[in-house]
Amino acid sequence: MDMAAIPTQRESGVQPGETRGRATLPGSPLAPGSARALVRAALDGMPGVCARLADDAMAVVSELVTNAVVHAGTEVQVEWQLEDTGALVVEVRDQHPSRAPRDATSGEGPYDTPEYGRGLRLVATLAESWGVTYRTGAKTVWARLPPGGSEALDGPAPDPALEVAEDLAPQPHRADGDRDWLGRGALSFLAEASDLLAGQLDENLVAALTGQLIVPRLADWCAVWLEDEATVRGGAGGGPARVWHASEARIEELRCALEKEPPCPPGGLRSGPDAYPWPGHALGPQGADGTALSYRLIAGGRPLGTLVIGRCGPTGFPHEITGLVEDLSRRVALAIGAARQYARQATISAVLQRGLLPGAVAEIPGVRSALVYEPCDKGGPSGDFYDLFPAGDGRWCFAVGDVQGKGPEAAVVIGLARPWLRLLAREGYRVADVLDRLNQLLLDDATEAADAAARALVAVGGRPLATGEGPQTRFLSLLYGELTPYDGGVRCTLASAGHPLPLVLSPDGTVRTAARPQTLLGVVEDETYTSETLDLRPGDSLLCVTDGVTERRSGTRQFDDGDGLARALSGCAGLGAELIAERIRRLVHDFGGGLPEDDLALLVLQAE
Repeated sequence: MDMAAIPTQRESGVQPGETRGRATLPGSPLAPGSARALVRAALDGMPGVCARLADDAMAVVSELVTNAVVHAGTEVQVEWQLEDTGALVVEVRDQHPSRAPRDATSGEGPYDTPEYGRGLRLVATLAESWGVTYRTGAKTVWARLPPGGSEALDGPAPDPALEVAEDLAPQPHRADGDRDWLGRGALSFLAEASDLLAGQLDENLVAALTGQLIVPRLADWCAVWLEDEATVRGGAGGGPARVWHASEARIEELRCALEKEPPCPPGGLRSGPDAYPWPGHALGPQGADGTALSYRLIAGGRPLGTLVIGRCGPTGFPHEITGLVEDLSRRVALAIGAARQYARQATISAVLQRGLLPGAVAEIPGVRSALVYEPCDKGGPSGDFYDLFPAGDGRWCFAVGDVQGKGPEAAVVIGLARPWLRLLAREGYRVADVLDRLNQLLLDDATEAADAAARALVAVGGRPLATGEGPQTRFLSLLYGELTPYDGGVRCTLASAGHPLPLVLSPDGTVRTAARPQTLLGVVEDETYTSETLDLRPGDSLLCVTDGVTERRSGTRQFDDGDGLARALSGCAGLGAELIAERIRRLVHDFGGGLPEDDLALLVLQAE
């Protein structure tokens, strides 16, 4: 089965109603949910697609994409085509042909057995035919779903709505009802649970949702242990992170019993299930009999914790339940792994961000200052930065800058520029000289980086870098100035290098520009910069902003169109520095009607 002739269609190009389409997704835990949303949107407007066929397609797409993410880890292509006969063909392609699709029947050893599930058996149940096609550098798993959907699983189509975890499994298990629910209901449960779990960025919330998904539909109680790297190396289980029981009155008793007998990790990496000592004494004399199973939570070959489920009474877990919980545990592990990765990146970014910005801004005699700093991306280093520091000899210096790009590249430039600004200022260099030297420093640093990349290529036998390849020049827009208080005012010398020009607000409401535009730093070799000098009288306010203010968009308009920033500042006459900063910030936010799409920084300096 091959649909190679179908034209490539990226995620943004999928159109409802078309009988064929293709989407390319990153190999991340979010890919299954994205694939389901894309295919569902395409099928909703497709003629001849009934609700059952659409539901079958959701289950097949979910299982095949999850399989590809777990066992291949590469970019995933999802393709679909409605044939003239009414049958629907789904293909999922990854770029790791050496890793065959896994299933629970593969018979692998404990150290080689990853977090496999029952996905291929589910696909085989729903499809009238399916298979695997190997090509050079790629592997495709395809399934052909019959017109009208499968008839192998009876029962009404599941409710697709998902608000909270309780909606997925609202009814407790019944001895005569497990098998009735374990058909199409189980497939919908797994698909919707994947979406719910993949959207969480807190591992403790993932654990909490897991308990709500399992109890009471699949088990009478469950517990989740989460392990950090130190715990895994030390081999200790610790206390359960979360404990649930169908009877809330028994939760604390169950917790105490489980803490006395934490799970012991097995010798190999497998997702279970393994028998677990039944804590019957925690449930009272009437609940002395029961069954408990443990599942290792493994993602990327690393153990992340353990899930334990239990049932009261002599009736144990049927095979269908243990397999379903194993599938769910695999998704829980992926969600925990993704949440931990996000938490690590957020922590690194926060530490890096704190190191790139001053711990506090200096207090200047005769000057009131106010600062607003709002990075757009809370999870990564911002491209905007600021500084206000004493330079000695009765001078204070300030800077508001914006680096091209964000993240690590921006952090490198800020980490280079801000210390050099302080060093040059304290060495007595004046404003224009500071910009001259910083410009050359950025150009020299980019040249050294390019030379290092070229040497690395030659060392490994690579070709020389062509023009435009390798590390690029690091651009920096910067407003930099020096303040010298004196009796009756403050002398300000400043220069703008490719930065939005500063504005001066007088007490009578007039606004004027305080500098002239000059070239970005890091662009032109041997550029010579000049500075402007003005006196700030008592009540005068100097406003310095980044382009997150001036270029804030509302449709096709920008905040500074028609001197919008100057008009907004004129309306701040008579206000103190803090109120001016807050009013401009609020006006910028209100202008766009939504969250800002760029970093925002503004500094107000007001002579007293």
